[in-house]
Amino acid sequence: MEAAACASRIGLAGLAVMGQNLALNIAEKGFPISVYNRTGSKTDETVRRAQAEGGLPLTGHATPKDFVLSIKRPRSIVMLVKAGAPVDSLISSLVPFLEPGDAIIDGGNEWYENTERRLEDAASKGLLYLGMGVSGGEDGARNGPSLMPGGHKEAYTNVQSILSKIAAQVDDGPCVTYVGPGGAGNFVKMVHNGIEYGDMQLISEAYDILKHVGGLSNDELARVFDDWNRGELESFLIEITADIFSVPDDFNGSASGEHHLVDRILDKTGMKGTGKWTVQQAAELAIAAPTIAASLDSRYISGLKDQRVAAETALQRAGLQPGLLGGSSWIDKRRLVDDVRQALYASKICSYAQGMNLIRAKSNEKGWDLNLGELARIWKGGCIIRARFLDRIKNAYGRNPNLANLIVDEEFAQEMVQRQAAWRRVVGLAVESGVGAPGMSASLSYFDSYRRSRLPANLVQAQRDYFGAHTYERVDKPGSFHTEWGRVAREKRGAGVPN
Repeated sequence: MEAAACASRIGLAGLAVMGQNLALNIAEKGFPISVYNRTGSKTDETVRRAQAEGGLPLTGHATPKDFVLSIKRPRSIVMLVKAGAPVDSLISSLVPFLEPGDAIIDGGNEWYENTERRLEDAASKGLLYLGMGVSGGEDGARNGPSLMPGGHKEAYTNVQSILSKIAAQVDDGPCVTYVGPGGAGNFVKMVHNGIEYGDMQLISEAYDILKHVGGLSNDELARVFDDWNRGELESFLIEITADIFSVPDDFNGSASGEHHLVDRILDKTGMKGTGKWTVQQAAELAIAAPTIAASLDSRYISGLKDQRVAAETALQRAGLQPGLLGGSSWIDKRRLVDDVRQALYASKICSYAQGMNLIRAKSNEKGWDLNLGELARIWKGGCIIRARFLDRIKNAYGRNPNLANLIVDEEFAQEMVQRQAAWRRVVGLAVESGVGAPGMSASLSYFDSYRRSRLPANLVQAQRDYFGAHTYERVDKPGSFHTEWGRVAREKRGAGVPN
């Protein structure tokens, strides 16, 4: 098969918002690109945008054949369609026109095992395959995302110059790297999203405590989050949260400022599945990820809106006082704001630590040899979880690539210890006031459990041995042991031996 005379450097199929914006980003960086969408109107819309945004080198195509043949060999085609069956369907429409050495790059939030299956299938046809996580939303796709490609190294090499130009740029390079073989790229993006779940939950709890325990107004909250974004909490999510608190409700064209839009939004959070996958993988790999799990549980509970409304009424009838159990009149707002800042920072470190440990566990299982410091580096820009302290996370793994946990890195350990008093005050205040703070509570419990050399697990193991003869190990001698606990206890009672 011959390519067109004026062949494009790369192709992109799937022109919803993310696909359109990534295609325009590629074209704007000077790389001629061909685009295709099953629904032709999306292709036409993308071509019009390319012309309106400066006559960018982008051409639209109506059929898979024309699209594929318009791309210079070895061809590289990015797909941005819904995960699952739509990906397989699109691949099936492209493969008849591809040739050995051509590459398919899936830029969606795909389950990593699907990527590994497709990678093997592509290899059997002489094709290359990448599963590439893309983070940053529509703005990131247009202006510079964080990219996490994994799969065939040759496929990455073929587009490295393009990806390096379109990715977000930070002080130590573009926010893209070859993550690793197989489904490594999609797995890393999945965990990135799990950390994002945790981050958003922790921020929402900070908001809940400040507003409903501390009594801060939305205007005060906007100023607090804006101030936090100038310090150690500087991040994309903190920045946009400050913006959210400043937006009035202009429904029906009224923007009097009397009401804020955030207060009119239904308290019911949506999700697309990557957080659930993260928690499932943590369970399968025996990695504790309580902060991320708490964020997922909170989304599930938020979905029970009708039940929560009914429960509030039922429990008030049973005697529970309406509103908060505590009050805000005695709260020192300035101290509370500072305490919540410290609690949020410490909790966020726990969330990142859990995510990084999950990535390492999967890397060890699969033999991917992932570089955790490099992953932290490419998350510094473009992506949803970009934050100032990611540079320090990168440095922590640079000092010790085998670091067991971020919270025992010398620098982070000092910060966790310095912030624990404020952290405990915030969690205690939330409990006392009847305000759920599952993410912060889970983070603090994770910290307290991880830092203790001895836990009450000895009793749990004794119980397991009692009812299931699962045996136990001893601290004073090697080997596995079993005790007939019930018989020994009965004999002791029969002999009149005091407890």
